[in-house]
Amino acid sequence: MRITARATTVALLPALLFAAVGCGSTDTPATGKAPAPSGSAASGAPGTGTSAGTSAGAASGAPAAPKTGGTKLERASLEQGDLPGYQISSQANPNAPHGQPQADKKACQPLADAMGDKPDPAARESVNRGIGSQRQVGLAVAATVSSYSESDAKRLVSRLRQAIAACGGGFSATIEKQNGSYKDVKAASYKTGGDESVSWTTTAVAGDASAQVHLVVIRQGGTVVRLTALNVAAAGQKAQVPQEVADKQLEKVKRAG
Repeated sequence: MRITARATTVALLPALLFAAVGCGSTDTPATGKAPAPSGSAASGAPGTGTSAGTSAGAASGAPAAPKTGGTKLERASLEQGDLPGYQISSQANPNAPHGQPQADKKACQPLADAMGDKPDPAARESVNRGIGSQRQVGLAVAATVSSYSESDAKRLVSRLRQAIAACGGGFSATIEKQNGSYKDVKAASYKTGGDESVSWTTTAVAGDASAQVHLVVIRQGGTVVRLTALNVAAAGQKAQVPQEVADKQLEKVKRAG
């Protein structure tokens, strides 16, 4: 999928998402490998070294064998073949901004954390994935699975709820000296089977470009799943994390124990 200049401008805020945009391309070569976004390297959700892992089937599109090795989080993370109709990658996009976005308002920092590829410092380990829909052109989803102490995981969800209530008017964020803002932060209804969850929508703005973003955070014990979605083909359209993506990710988390 070729990224328009408008969409690329918005990329600095939901950094994970633009690592995923090539996955759902409709102009994928015969090899099954998603083309790199215009002006960038190969796509895939950015990870940090070994934490992201390597998906054997991510580039080929072939179903991957069930994971038996790696860390618990790697076994709990989505792999190519887990979701029919989606391409899943663990490859990092070196051109996307990485790290923990810094909010201009302390109360809004939990929301900024949810946009970066490195969540809040309480996370012990994180694994990132980029997910592209082959059915809904342009739909990109970033999935991050992080491990916490259970008390820290509960505190995170509580802080997110407080931040949504406090930051409805919006806030700004900076990552790698790039600035952008989030407007119209609103709680959203979303059904999950985890111990608890929180969901919200916002409009990400950078320069004269904007994009509708939907986020879902699910806690299962001490494991926290973050899912972020937008439509890169039509950034102004409302996007939603597909239910089957959330359900499959939570299923894998529960199965990993």
